[in-house]
Amino acid sequence: MTSLHITRVRRRRLGVATAAAGLIATLLTAGPAAATPDPGDAPAKKKSLTTSQQAEARAAIESGEIPGVDEIVHSKNIEHVANVPKDAIKGTNSDLAFQGKYAFAGNYDGFRIFDISNPKAPKTVSQVLCPGAQNDISVSGDLLFLSTDSSRNDNSCASTSQPATEKSSWEGMKIFDISDKSNPQYVAAVETACGSHTHTLVPERRDIYVYVSSYSPSDTFPDCKPPHDGISVIKVPRRAPENSAIVDFPVLFPDGGNPGAPTNPGVSKTTGCHDITVLPSKDLAAGACMGDGIIFDIEDPEKPRVIDRVQDNVNFAFWHSATFNQKADKVVFTDELGGGVGATCNEATGPTRGADGIYDITGKGDKRKLVFRSYFKIDRHQAPTENCVAHNGSLIPVKGKDIMVQAWYQGGVSVWDFTDSAKPEEIAFFERGPVSDTSAVTAGSWSAYYYNGYIYSNDMAKGFDVLKLNDKRTDGAKKVRLHELNVQTQPDYRR
Repeated sequence: MTSLHITRVRRRRLGVATAAAGLIATLLTAGPAAATPDPGDAPAKKKSLTTSQQAEARAAIESGEIPGVDEIVHSKNIEHVANVPKDAIKGTNSDLAFQGKYAFAGNYDGFRIFDISNPKAPKTVSQVLCPGAQNDISVSGDLLFLSTDSSRNDNSCASTSQPATEKSSWEGMKIFDISDKSNPQYVAAVETACGSHTHTLVPERRDIYVYVSSYSPSDTFPDCKPPHDGISVIKVPRRAPENSAIVDFPVLFPDGGNPGAPTNPGVSKTTGCHDITVLPSKDLAAGACMGDGIIFDIEDPEKPRVIDRVQDNVNFAFWHSATFNQKADKVVFTDELGGGVGATCNEATGPTRGADGIYDITGKGDKRKLVFRSYFKIDRHQAPTENCVAHNGSLIPVKGKDIMVQAWYQGGVSVWDFTDSAKPEEIAFFERGPVSDTSAVTAGSWSAYYYNGYIYSNDMAKGFDVLKLNDKRTDGAKKVRLHELNVQTQPDYRR
């Protein structure tokens, strides 16, 4: 167990109101007139455990080894200041984006906009019902982008599920006008091969480029046939988003990428990318692509060029996401072992699987190389009922330090320092006890991001959490203020 001081408090609401000012559960059916079920980042579900597993979970709770059901545990340097439960949008909560005083929270059934001008009392501004898992979300100016990665009968927000084997099925990017936060308007849609599991914005002056990550093609899918060895690039004119269109499909893996099993047992075959993080100030990007990790040059955003590529066929099962440090001489890749539904934060799985991999970036220009340095994984073992694995996080902009906050599903939220890339260490944490001590329920923090002095977490089941970090090691970050944050479009905090 961690040596950090633990404060236990029973779960409470802190008097946060969920008043909705404006649009409540608006069903948007307007808009312009696929791919594959997702093996990772699965929606919430419940699975019964064996009698012995249930007994193990109860014994761990009774001994104090893990917190009780819904009990909150955190280090003394982190404060839980607010929780807003789900409201009209009932699906699984997913990713987050930020702009000014607003937070935008994705959900498998749509998205929700919060006013966070007072982080201790977030208020709902609007909720938009628009099913289309997983609804990965980003914002830029007056535009909001939403990924649809479940096969639908059309591209409207009133669509229903339809098999990807049918040619008429639709998956891809939806675009909304959010100039009025209380009344978002659906303005455009672009179908993309194999849908849009996640997406990444590369903002230019007049246009926005969107890198669409998707994977797992099949010969039975008319719009998602193999090989699927690249990403879709969409060009979005800011002043005319209705003219958005795919401009290229750059091939990132001309050799097909990691072959997976049986060559590399336990490793995902590379059939696309899961997530991409760009650092526009450096014309650099990092891709987490199933069985491969890559860095690539994006000086020409329509023509990204791979610089280096690495694999870890011993400990990484599924390359999930990436985060640069401030100097862009390190990158943290995450391994989503078990696809987000497995209980992998335990002694049996160990500290190097379902973990972060920290890589130094050496050399310059096209000679840059990714050099592995170490793994990081939370050392608080979780119950067999708790899905737990490395997931989405962001930098905390402390000058001269490399510190990030990260979600671990039911493992909670971890703040850790990788300034010494060979010796990372956790400096703060927050977590809830298991949702259930009898069944395996997929829940927990999907994304945990630092924005303008607070940490915001979107819990798949419990709602929107706000945390405050009180630690002299991170106090310098409070001086940094951003107008907009899409974590996968990483700011240059050193400017």
